[in-house]
Amino acid sequence: MDDKTKVKTLGTADIAKVMKFLPHRYPFLLLDRMFDMNGDESCVGLKNVTINEPFFQGHFPQYPVMPGVLIIEGLAQTAGALCVSSLGEDYKAELVYFMGIDKAKFRKPVLPGDQLHYHVRKIRNRGRVWRLYGEAKVDGAVVAEAEISAMLADTADARAFAASKS
Repeated sequence: MDDKTKVKTLGTADIAKVMKFLPHRYPFLLLDRMFDMNGDESCVGLKNVTINEPFFQGHFPQYPVMPGVLIIEGLAQTAGALCVSSLGEDYKAELVYFMGIDKAKFRKPVLPGDQLHYHVRKIRNRGRVWRLYGEAKVDGAVVAEAEISAMLADTADARAFAASKS
């Protein structure tokens, strides 16, 4: 078996490693850990949803429900972390831009106390552009799903582009 056909299994990533993969921070980091990481093919992300989440103050005070757009963002963060983690331990700083979302469906509400599992798998990638499918599950039941497009960008290139626009 040559190096191109080997499947690289990373296993798990705790919050410290997740924070190396993603630039997001509280209160917008919606991924607590990753497991079942299978190279660049798939992984499962975990988000413990607590009543202390800032969005529950207004969505909705009498019946707190996690906004669907944040569930999709959690899927996108898991997808982005999968993309960056697939670069290996020697990756240079990369940003993952969320390029698009298709076929998003919301099936059940996510409530305080739920544990969200973000199941993400690669559909394909060409160079720095990725297409992934994700399902968010609570207790094994699908609560949301979507197809996500993302692009890896070198942070230096991203800064140069941003500077050119100002």
